[in-house]
Amino acid sequence: MKDNALMNASYNLDLVEQRLILLAIVEARESGKGINANDPLTVHAESYINQFGVARQTAYQALKDACDDLFARQFSYQEINERGNTENVRSRWVSEVRYVDAEATVKLIFAPIVIPLITRLEERFTQYEMKQISELSTGYAIRLYELLICWRTTGKTPIIELADFRQKMGVLDAEYQRMYDLKKYVLEPSLKQINEHTDITASYEQHKKGRTITGFSFKFKQKKKTEAETPKNSDSSPHIKKPSQIPTNIAKQPENANMDVLEHRKSKITGAIMANGLADRFKRGDESVMEMMKRIKGEITTDATADQWENKLEEFGVVF
Repeated sequence: MKDNALMNASYNLDLVEQRLILLAIVEARESGKGINANDPLTVHAESYINQFGVARQTAYQALKDACDDLFARQFSYQEINERGNTENVRSRWVSEVRYVDAEATVKLIFAPIVIPLITRLEERFTQYEMKQISELSTGYAIRLYELLICWRTTGKTPIIELADFRQKMGVLDAEYQRMYDLKKYVLEPSLKQINEHTDITASYEQHKKGRTITGFSFKFKQKKKTEAETPKNSDSSPHIKKPSQIPTNIAKQPENANMDVLEHRKSKITGAIMANGLADRFKRGDESVMEMMKRIKGEITTDATADQWENKLEEFGVVF
């Protein structure tokens, strides 16, 4: 039950949080520290820029936002103790985060219970696979790629039941309940990114009982490798340049919102809307909520700061 809880929690991480964890894994490899509950792992904004090709001005802010949200995340599970009684356990993902503004770096220590999951994740990602996900720009696309490559030897997956697929993709129960929306906003954009930016070309088939779609299966094939796509050495660790000093202007707030920061904030705002029941009121045609959603949409697609759109939500009683 503990392992399942950890895996389910990992599915709900957003894009920047996933990238932060992967870069922490890189740090653990390159420093030789490994991953433990005592030593902080350092992630440089410059590493984030180099690995994922994001704008310099917003890389550090994206990492800080991800650290904040990762620190706040909790998950729970049950365990049977030595007396045969059930213990209800709650844990955080990380036990400590630090920011070094002058160096544009963040540091984090994973909670002890999370370390086995991180270790398994580390084993799964080689340098080549890190390269493939570097250009994927949504958490859904990364999760789907991870799911598919588990079946690399066969090039096809078994039928994945709909509920299991939603869980593995990190889709919340209240999100994309209509099949049309699930395919439009989760499945098809993820496949498009995978086919454009990774080493595989994938397609899906939907499976039905009567007229109801009950699951999906996937087929994929390896693209022809070019010299540029193939690692030039056998070392499985991604090599990322880590300068001793990073210009402090990296830490400045950007004039225009970078896509990574914007997506991170959109994910956060969506969660708040769902948690406050506003989505249901929107579907029922509540005019005040519909007007609020329009105003929010206009603000978070501009260069509005996090404080500005959070304050706007709080005017309507949305609790973060």
